[in-house]
Amino acid sequence: MLEPAYQVDVVVVGAGIAGLSAAHRLTSAGVTTTVLEAAPCAGGRMATEKVDGFRLDRVGQVLSTSCPELRLSPGLGSLVLRRFAPGVLLHRDGRVHRAGAPAGVRSARGALHAVRALASAPRSAAVPPGRAGTPVGGAVDRARLGAALGRIAATPVERLLSRPELPAAQALAARGVPARTIDGFLRPLLAALLCDPELSTSSRCADLALRSFASGRLCVPEGGAEALPELLARALPPGTVRTGVRVTSVSANSVTTAEHGEIRCRGVVLATDARAAAELLPGLRVPDFHAVTVVHHTTDDPAVALSTGTSLLLDADRGGPVAHTAVLSNVDPSRAPAGRTLISSTVLGTPPDGVDTAVRRHLSRLYGTSTRRWETLAVHHTPEAVPAMRPPHDLRRPVRLLAGLYVCGDHRDTSSVQGALHSAHRAASAVLTDLGAGDSLPTAPTAAGLPRAA
Repeated sequence: MLEPAYQVDVVVVGAGIAGLSAAHRLTSAGVTTTVLEAAPCAGGRMATEKVDGFRLDRVGQVLSTSCPELRLSPGLGSLVLRRFAPGVLLHRDGRVHRAGAPAGVRSARGALHAVRALASAPRSAAVPPGRAGTPVGGAVDRARLGAALGRIAATPVERLLSRPELPAAQALAARGVPARTIDGFLRPLLAALLCDPELSTSSRCADLALRSFASGRLCVPEGGAEALPELLARALPPGTVRTGVRVTSVSANSVTTAEHGEIRCRGVVLATDARAAAELLPGLRVPDFHAVTVVHHTTDDPAVALSTGTSLLLDADRGGPVAHTAVLSNVDPSRAPAGRTLISSTVLGTPPDGVDTAVRRHLSRLYGTSTRRWETLAVHHTPEAVPAMRPPHDLRRPVRLLAGLYVCGDHRDTSSVQGALHSAHRAASAVLTDLGAGDSLPTAPTAAGLPRAA
């Protein structure tokens, strides 16, 4: 019997959310697909560590309910998103203020009314008495901020992308945004959304992040970040994902692995992080990265659970290493055992020596309570957590390198979950076009002898 010319239609290298999403679209179209992952489990940077009943994200990116790919990506239909309270809490000048247009505001006039109503409303029960203040600046600042968020929520994406591109800080200043609004609200907010407290990110990417914030609600996946790759992997045919397999070289019609030799195929989708992709395909651009450290604590102090409710708390003073923090068990109770509190805090950039001590000291000021009795659950440092998007930034880097060879991931789009999923969509569409979408694809046996996912 003649050996088949290929063993599988497409090999996807990398089982992060980009690779898994691309594999789902391909298998749904009848293309036999194998996903190879060097790590012991799928998920990539969207990993969640389990410690004594707690679910602790390693990177902990904040999502938005307005991200289209979270709603439209096949395999994520049962994803549950746990929402933060509307807007954000800002710690500024020793006080806590609520800021940000409420969810659902779609126009400048609606935003202006909403912000005026917010300014005159009673204090939120989520903010301790004596600590609540007014939103950013005075009434004029609040009106301008609300109107700007409303306008950007209603602005088509194409119009945002046609604006001149500058570093975000320069673009905001050039638009006449007051420095107190930039430093008091936009900088800490964009730091939480983009992991870039210096606002060196492309102004177009910053506008997209602000549009997403103004159009929806900040949120996290129920059960931890790993919920996304778990759902995508579960939706694939059994045996599609093979873990513990190191790919050493790729071409348009084969991949070579350290453990199992060559696998012949009709196309290869490289869905690793940017650095690993460049090692397999020299010449691919490797961007700079933003480092992220997430510190997880727990405490039995009931006042902490009540201090911020389900809000995301940002530090506008930049008075310590913590960029933002939240009582995450309030937002998603599944992340902590019953009766326990999970506080997750994010440090951007290079963490200081003795990061846990510095974070505790900072959190004591942010939450207005002693943190000496808090228990540290984990400290996760990821040096290359988020690809930097400095201008000029190509929001749609090519995913088709040549017929049979494709690349996807957040480094080919925006540095976000949305970008990773969208690049996977583009790569899968390119593969199907090259293989002949709608044609009858011959069935090939899946690659044999490879370990299945745990």
